[in-house]
Formats: sequence, C-alpha cells, structure tokens
Amino acid sequence: MVYHPAPVTSTTLPPESQSSSSEPPLRTSWAQDRADLDRTQRPRRDRLVHEPPPASPPGTLVIEDTRRPKIFAIDYDAEVVSEKEIQTLDECIPYLTDDRPSITWVDVRGLGHKATFERLGEIFKIHPLALEDMVNVPQRPKADVYGGEHVLIISRMAQVNERCELRTEQLAILVGKTFVLTVQEEADWDVMEVVRERIRAGRSAVRQRGADYLAYALLDAVVDGFFPVLERLGERIEDLEVEVLDAKRSMSKPIHDLKRDLLTLRRAIWPQRDLVNVLLREDNPMITKDTRLYLRDTYDHAVQLMDMVETYRELSSGLMDLHLSGMSNRMNEIMKVLTIISTIFLPVTAIAGIYGMNFHHESSPYNMPELDWYYGYPLVWCLMLASVIGLLTYYRRKGWLGKDNDSR
Repeated sequence: MVYHPAPVTSTTLPPESQSSSSEPPLRTSWAQDRADLDRTQRPRRDRLVHEPPPASPPGTLVIEDTRRPKIFAIDYDAEVVSEKEIQTLDECIPYLTDDRPSITWVDVRGLGHKATFERLGEIFKIHPLALEDMVNVPQRPKADVYGGEHVLIISRMAQVNERCELRTEQLAILVGKTFVLTVQEEADWDVMEVVRERIRAGRSAVRQRGADYLAYALLDAVVDGFFPVLERLGERIEDLEVEVLDAKRSMSKPIHDLKRDLLTLRRAIWPQRDLVNVLLREDNPMITKDTRLYLRDTYDHAVQLMDMVETYRELSSGLMDLHLSGMSNRMNEIMKVLTIISTIFLPVTAIAGIYGMNFHHESSPYNMPELDWYYGYPLVWCLMLASVIGLLTYYRRKGWLGKDNDSR
C-alpha cells in the first residue's frame, strides 16, 4: 500500500467534481521539498479499499482491478530446481500433482482479475475465509489453521525507496504439505528475492527441508526487511536533530511525517511479533519442531524491531519538544532584543519630547532657557548619546546584551 497526500476538498462540491481529480503523487515522507506544499493537504489515512460491504456473506471477494496478476512458479528438491513465469494457474497443476518429492512455491503478484483468484481457490482448495483474507486488504497480521491442511499467514512488508518514501503492502502465505502459495498486494516490488537466491543455490537449507521451512524463510525475510527501513529512519532522525537545532523555519511538518511513518511501522511490526509467537506456542500440525527452532530467531528479530520502533518514537517526540523549545527560545531572544532597543531609545525619546515643546523663556522665567544657549543643540545630542552609551554599557555588564561577563 502506498501512502500519499489527498487534496482537501470542500463539502459543497458535487460528488462528480470530487471524484474527477487525477490520482495524487506518492507521499514523500521526509523530503524537504514537502515544506513547500499547501498546508491544507493532509496524508491520506488507510482506507479499506478491498473490504466487502457490511453484512456481506463470508468469503466475498472484492476485486475491481481487471489486470491479471503476475504469477511465478518455483519447483525444487534437493537435486533439481525449476523456475518460470506462468501465464495461467493451470500451468502449476503438474508441479502439484507429480510424484516427485518436491516443494512448489507459487508467487502471485498483484490483486487483480477476480476469475484468477477464484481459480486459485479451486486449485489449492483454499477455504473461502482464507481466500477472503488473502484478497481483501488490509488485514491485521495473523496466523490461522484451516482443517489441519493449510496454514494461512498474513504479514506486511515495508520498504523505503531512494526518495525516502515509505511503502507497505500485505503478503499472504498459504502453507500446505508440499506447496507454499504467496499473494502480494503490489506487483512491482517485494523483499523475497533473497529467498529465491537461496533456493537457486545448490546447498542451501531451503532445498533440504519441507514447505514449512520455506514459509519460515519467507516470514523471516519479511521481518528482516524492516531493519533497512528503520536504519533509514534512524539516519533521518539524526539529520532532523541537527536541522532542528539550527532551523530558521518551522520543522513541524517533517517531524510529523516522521512520527506518522513510525506509527505505520509499529502497526505492521507489533502484530507480526504476536504472529510469530502464535506459530511458536500453538500446536500446529503443519509446522515441525525443527522449524519452530528457527522461528525463535524470527521472534527475537521482531522483538528487536519493536524496541527500535519504540525508541525512535520517543526520539521523534523529543524532536518535537526540542523544536517547540527552540522556537520559544528564539522568540524570547527576539523579544529581548526588541525590549532592549526600546529601553535604549526611551530616554532619547523623552529628551526629544521635552525639547520639542518650544516654550520660550521670554514669556516666563520658568520656560526653557536652553533654547537660547549657544551650544544647546550639541549639548542635547551629547546627553542623548550619553544615555544610549550608558544603557548599552549597563546591559553589557549585566549580561543582557552580547556574551555574559566572565567575571560574574
């Protein structure tokens, strides 16, 4: 699922006007040019775009896209591996029905073409509720057992591209006795290429074990895929710490985007930790004891990810407090300078006001005799300059202006 900003529309616009706009661009999470966008724009919340209407029958599939998904099949054993892209699901039937003790991995990329997924359920004998969870996204990461024959694992993957855009998508893993079926929400990217490389390698552990180990390898790759994402987030936090201290403009927008991305990752990682814990603790006929040993390592990685996410969330909250504190301090400095300037020119204004009244002393002995002084005008200027210099010296000694006196 790609997160991007949605333009704010007025409630007085007709529905057809609101729906005629083109699709907005991808949301850049931390790029500095986002500060130039209209402040009325807000990131679009997660929308249940593939959820059936309320009170729909169980097993209802919501697939509006007519594009066929990309389908890849890998069939392997300890000696031979076969890999190819197939055009129809029927091409994978020979792999599932042959007599070879091989493991078949069918990878479906994209959620489109409803007939394809209906045929998918027929070939793999998928329970309607399981097929519904695989297709209707987003689902909370979980693990369900269907009839002791299939284990459905719903997970989420995350990546950050070169433009610092956070992308997440759902991954469904269906585990059978001799096959693993994966359904990816997006067709363009995944984090499972490292597993494919391990299968292609001749002496990998994946080639020597069953379908449950392949499912573990896929889930472990998904969990480990969060580490590079959090590493990029950590680098961004370090950059923001430097920028916040020297910021000449508001940093609320990039900090807020950072906090939203951390919240998105937390929503993806937290249930996956519980998911791995369920696979470890519950008696599952499809997961062997040997594979559970490896799942412990995946669980440790999930716990480590949660610790990192919580730490980064605290740091991001501290960044906002630091930013607001810095803004307040800069405002106080500005007010201090303006106050000092005002107090410096206050006696000058008073002197100018007094001698601007022009009461001639010839009318009364109590009026201004200074108006007839030969050096009256220079003396008034000297008095003004003396008051300014005297106040500046006093403020300097008190440490209110410039650096504090080292002797104080």
